Amino acid sequence: MKSLSRFFILTFIWSWVIWISIAILNAGVFNLSLELPQQVITPILALGAFGPLVGILFTLPGEEGKGANRKYLKKFLDINLGWRAYLFSFLILGGLNFVAWIFPEFFGHDRLPMLFPSIWVFFPYLILMMFLGGGQEEFGWRGYAMPRLEKEYGVWVGNLILGTVWGVWHLPLWFIEGTGQTYMPFGGFVIFTIGSSYILSWILNISGNKPFAGLYAHGLSNALIPMIPALDMRLDVPQPRFWIWVLITLLTGIIITFFRTYKTGKK
Repeated sequence: MKSLSRFFILTFIWSWVIWISIAILNAGVFNLSLELPQQVITPILALGAFGPLVGILFTLPGEEGKGANRKYLKKFLDINLGWRAYLFSFLILGGLNFVAWIFPEFFGHDRLPMLFPSIWVFFPYLILMMFLGGGQEEFGWRGYAMPRLEKEYGVWVGNLILGTVWGVWHLPLWFIEGTGQTYMPFGGFVIFTIGSSYILSWILNISGNKPFAGLYAHGLSNALIPMIPALDMRLDVPQPRFWIWVLITLLTGIIITFFRTYKTGKK
């Protein structure tokens, strides 16, 4: 577990130094005020999101020796996940978004419009999200941390820990204007990452523990947000869709994990 702790520490240092620096510059803390254009902020934010990959690259050589990074990254080249991992990821993650998007209409809420100019934008956007917009986090979260946490604490507790750490890791983004997190209650987001961690763990399991499944499922989850929006991108407004999305994600993760562990007899 010493190597795992090192991974988490390095991941947080890389990401938080970058993200907190942006927050300080934008907020004028310590009499520093620099209005960075969004075209500059976005790639810097993306650079910070590579913290889990950086954490891995500096952790594995000390844990497994020379050549460990190349051997580890090579595992992500196996995209033969089986049809179940590809299809169920889309059906479950898309279904959760769809329910949260549609359900409030039965109570008089207006439908949130799709944020894509065309549905065909979804496919290139999915590739972007897999490698630059969140999926790249899985080089660390599901590829490295999850198997070790599950082995040490079991599926239930291991993913509870990982989901919590994953959510808290995003904390500086709430202090940077224009990020999606600024529209979300922080506690709800952590609940969402815990539920998502249970779901993504199962998706990896049915893929034969192919780590590329994490990149695909995480990227897919993020790519679905503008296509089937469950978040109203306005400040200080009720977010019924977000809370529905959060709670049914957690519930789905719990149900999946219950049947998964009941079937195998694992904790």
